[in-house]
Amino acid sequence: MPVLNDNPFAVLTAVVAPAVLTNACSVLALGTSNRVARVVDRTRVVVHMLGAAEPASDVFRFHLGQLEKLRIRSRLLLLALRLFYGALGGFASSAIISILGAAMAYYSRQTAFRVTAVAAVVIGVLAVGALVAGCGLMVGETRFALTSIREEAEEALGRFRTAGTLR
Repeated sequence: MPVLNDNPFAVLTAVVAPAVLTNACSVLALGTSNRVARVVDRTRVVVHMLGAAEPASDVFRFHLGQLEKLRIRSRLLLLALRLFYGALGGFASSAIISILGAAMAYYSRQTAFRVTAVAAVVIGVLAVGALVAGCGLMVGETRFALTSIREEAEEALGRFRTAGTLR
């Protein structure tokens, strides 16, 4: 294969992109895991507040709504986390398959080289798709979180105004 003979760094070039994207997926998975932990913590607080509220009260209904939003957020985060882990595995696989493809090209195994090249590209494209989809879910979850925070702030301000502690 002339590319390998002319440029010894061709294999390195084929492996660098998946390696960089693997690192990006790892960071996204870590951040998403932290957000899952925050949702778990907040769910525990809301469940406690729900238990302390009168079942027929507005406060009870408000916290019940918050609990439902936390349930949706947790599903979005878990799906995003699965996609990031899938992308992580895809990029790692793509890098390994690229190395195998380079070995096949070096030993003039043209059919095996073509198969590994196609496999590496297909897996890489699927991994990019998973990464993009996971990021989209994270954007949606962030919007959900900010909406919940705004609603909680408005509810708290309303309680303080009703109690006369705020004007």
